[in-house]
Amino acid sequence: MKRGLRGLGGAFLAALVVAVLAAAPAGATGDHVVVATLNGVIDPITDRYLVNAMDQAASTHATALVIALDTPGGLDTSMRDIIKHMLAAPLPVVVFVSPSGARAASAGLYITEAADIAAMAPGTNIGSAHPVSIGGTNPVPNASASPAAATDIETIKIENDAAAYVRALATLHHRNADWAEQAVRQSVNVPADDALRLKVVDLETRDLGTLLDALDGRQVPKGGQTYTLRTANAAIQTINLSDFDRVLQALVDPNVAYLLLLLAIIGIGFWVTHPGLVLPGVVGVIAAFLAALSLFNLPTNLAGVFLIVTAVVLFIVDIKATTHGVLTTGGIIAFVLGGLLLIDTGFLAEGVNLSLLVVSVLLIAAVFGFILTKVFAARRRPYAAGEETLVDRIGIVREPLKPTGLVFIDGALWRATSRSGEVPVGAAVRVVAVRGLDLSVDAVAPSRSVEPGGTAPATP
Repeated sequence: MKRGLRGLGGAFLAALVVAVLAAAPAGATGDHVVVATLNGVIDPITDRYLVNAMDQAASTHATALVIALDTPGGLDTSMRDIIKHMLAAPLPVVVFVSPSGARAASAGLYITEAADIAAMAPGTNIGSAHPVSIGGTNPVPNASASPAAATDIETIKIENDAAAYVRALATLHHRNADWAEQAVRQSVNVPADDALRLKVVDLETRDLGTLLDALDGRQVPKGGQTYTLRTANAAIQTINLSDFDRVLQALVDPNVAYLLLLLAIIGIGFWVTHPGLVLPGVVGVIAAFLAALSLFNLPTNLAGVFLIVTAVVLFIVDIKATTHGVLTTGGIIAFVLGGLLLIDTGFLAEGVNLSLLVVSVLLIAAVFGFILTKVFAARRRPYAAGEETLVDRIGIVREPLKPTGLVFIDGALWRATSRSGEVPVGAAVRVVAVRGLDLSVDAVAPSRSVEPGGTAPATP
């Protein structure tokens, strides 16, 4: 029995050793390449994704991290965070603008220039990195590399900062810093073959396989060390964006965040003012959660959120108060300013689309304007409540008036006393006076045909 246990234990130990030895080369030799894909707008989701890919490549001792890039640009804060991690990564980082038809525009140029090795596939392009200010002025790029033609001091500062940043990245990796600065100041853009000729990138290659063959044996100096790439027969480990991050990335859009916030405020506000309607509250709460998730991953300006909430409050208060539309006007102004300030835009960031903002404000203004007209019309009507509303109303006798009985008026039974003597069931009577819960009525002549619940015609 003991021998059996010892044999079983020995077999288990041998299997464990074999498994460890089999797994060790992948982590120790580094003969594998980690591939990450940045496809779309650069935002906090792609930032976190690429940083995790770099950490995983470093922890598994990969020979290099390859970032397959295709982007129109994105958030300045996310771009700079990615670049910081690329420069500090303890392994070579290769940016490959691919596949054919892809681009490295705006923030994509900065990330490409920050790579230890920059490569492009045929049919791709790079550049167009002139600073853009969403919601502000966007002057035409200067014809020269000098920003002297700019008239706004903020525009000059932003342009100079962007140009100096990309120039420093290009110089660090011995690339064409003058052209990189032109891409910022003049928004120039070139295809892959011109980018290689101008020394904007280091390689032009067809696909990932040919790229790895071309990289094999290259030496990359970085952080005081020299890395020799072993990529010709290296295994490829692909890191993909998770399904949750894909959903989250769809939410991380200034326009989506704005619409979700708007839906949350309207839904919850409608539910609070109409407690019996549950559906608007449920929709509002869900939208509020999604809006918070979206705004949390965007450079949100709390002043913008406050102004939008204030605008909706002003709309609601104007319905209750007698301000003749003054608060609604203030709400429209606050709404526009809130939408413009909602996203804290940097020189590469995107804010809420101005057309979407204008359309939403006009729709909301039209809805609340319609409500206000109805409210004003109701306020101009004469006061009609209480006992006065029953006088001159027509009712039908349900219990004979001898002279007291029951009459039916507007869906309710009333105790009534006839001033015209006895009145049979089914006859019409007119209310002449109200004393508490008792009515005084007169019989209506058969020739005077009046609908029950209506008002009796005046006696000639």
